[in-house]
Amino acid sequence: MKSEIIRKIIGGILLVSLVSIIFLQPFQQYLNIPKSITIFEGQKFTFQKAAPVSAALVSHKTNISLEQKKNSVSLKAVENGKNELLLEYAGIPIKMVDVQVLKDFRVIPGGQSIGVKLNTVGVLVVGHHLVNTLAGKKSPGEMAGIRVGDIITEINGNKIEKMTDVAPYVQEAGQNGQALNMMISRESGKFTTKLTPLKDKGENTYKLGLYIRDSAAGIGTMTFIHPQSKKYGALGHVISDMDTKKPIVVEDGEIVRSTVTSIEKGSNGDPGEKLARFSSDREIVGNIQKNSPFGIFGEINKQIKNGILDKPIPIALSNQVKEGPAKILTVVNDDRVEEFDIEIVSTIPQKFPATKGMVIKITDPKLLEKTGGIVQGMSGSPIIQDGKLVGAVTHVFVNDPTSGYGVHIEWMLHEAGINIYDTPKEKAS
Repeated sequence: MKSEIIRKIIGGILLVSLVSIIFLQPFQQYLNIPKSITIFEGQKFTFQKAAPVSAALVSHKTNISLEQKKNSVSLKAVENGKNELLLEYAGIPIKMVDVQVLKDFRVIPGGQSIGVKLNTVGVLVVGHHLVNTLAGKKSPGEMAGIRVGDIITEINGNKIEKMTDVAPYVQEAGQNGQALNMMISRESGKFTTKLTPLKDKGENTYKLGLYIRDSAAGIGTMTFIHPQSKKYGALGHVISDMDTKKPIVVEDGEIVRSTVTSIEKGSNGDPGEKLARFSSDREIVGNIQKNSPFGIFGEINKQIKNGILDKPIPIALSNQVKEGPAKILTVVNDDRVEEFDIEIVSTIPQKFPATKGMVIKITDPKLLEKTGGIVQGMSGSPIIQDGKLVGAVTHVFVNDPTSGYGVHIEWMLHEAGINIYDTPKEKAS
């Protein structure tokens, strides 16, 4: 009986001791030390530690320099490579941290307003309509099982690239009383169906009973340009068709300069919008190769400057972004890029690509007066913190236009096909 009581007392003491240790500052600091650290050449990483804890580099490579103070450890990245940091308490190893130094990497931030024109793969079905035949009103396309959002890629074994490719097949099949063999691409996969065009008695022509489109246009904001490869990223989110609300599958496309003509100011429940027009000369400054959840991507063929930061600057990985003040570059009048204050309210150190990595809030009085906050067309505006490009504006909160989401630049670069983990240093000019 007494031994049972003694065991309970000892167990209680151990439990209280364990809970106390968990809440001790040194233990909390230990938990906050990451298992791995990634930094770029020339950058510094500092973390807090308890006074009795010491740190040492496992390898004697010169790619990292170590500086210890009573309550902190600082690592300075000298050159690319890997190393390990050993933390000890009273000579007892307590944690091993992997350290990777990446080669110096820089991109040119954007901020310019751009016009976007996308050409779809095939022609996109955006609606059905009824053909007024002698036998009544019918939609041949709907009867053939074709849905809004489907893409017509082939007719009778021939590739379809634009709307004008479709009409000759429709009229020929109608006159001969034949069905068309349609190759349809849908999110779930590809399939074939037969569609028999019907004659409209009012217009004396044969029709599919489908509304189709082969291109889309709009405006957005340039995020970055990689000076070595000429690759760029913009918008920070996918472009969806205005009718189907589905992402546009891109065959190709182009970007041109655009000019902001006016602003429709945002308010709670009603996001505002930049009103813009393509530049009068419609000079093509780049192509579009990809439309993804992280934006549009391609290569530029003309030099475009923002007039504020036209030289390459470092980037920050998702785990290096911190809450606090930052700035965005964007256009709110004509084609002039301006710098505005924002606050990064929260940020998630993501290990895998995700579109919503930050919550941001517009704090600049001038921008709030002009736009009411984040407006359509501002997507892609680069976010800069401590002289580094950290991400881009993506979405606005409908019920609070002063706030919205941002995407980490790390994932946009990945989507652009730029490998930040193995990029040569920029040559001095």
